[in-house]
This record gives sequence, C-alpha cells and structure tokens, in this order.
Amino acid sequence: MKINNFGTQGINPYKKVNKVEQSNKAEGTKGADKVEISAAAKEMQQVSQVSAARTEKIDALKKQVQSGTYEVNPRDVAKSILNFYSKN
Repeated sequence: MKINNFGTQGINPYKKVNKVEQSNKAEGTKGADKVEISAAAKEMQQVSQVSAARTEKIDALKKQVQSGTYEVNPRDVAKSILNFYSKN
C-alpha cells in the first residue's frame, strides 16, 4: 500500500505571503516606514533636562557624605515620616 501526500495535497504555505506582497505592490506602498514619538516619550526627553540639575545636587550630597560634613535634621525626618503615614 502506498500513501502519497496525505493531507497536504496541493497546499502551498507560502502562497498567502505572496498574495500579501502582491497586494502591497498593487496599493502602491513602497514600504516606507513611519515613526511616531508618543507623548510619554516626549515627556521623558524633557525629564532628562531636569535630571542634569538633579545630578549636580546628588554629586554635592555625595561629597558631603564622603567628607563627613553631611548632617541630618532629625525634626525634618520625623515630619516627613509622619506626613507619609498620615496620607495613607
């Protein structure tokens, strides 16, 4: 007994791909890509400008901590903790 092409008789899996390519050619699309920047991405770009000033402040604080001249105000820390937990 010989079984040839059982279940795949006359099926070309690439036939659909060719139709899509032909339809794109027929529509006149040249495959031009288009990039759009979202509002969130634009906002992130603006944040990077603010981060330069923030980086300077962080560097100054690091120098103070390393030299041992940085002092923590315990009242400010306590107020911040109280405000944080009173909001929740």
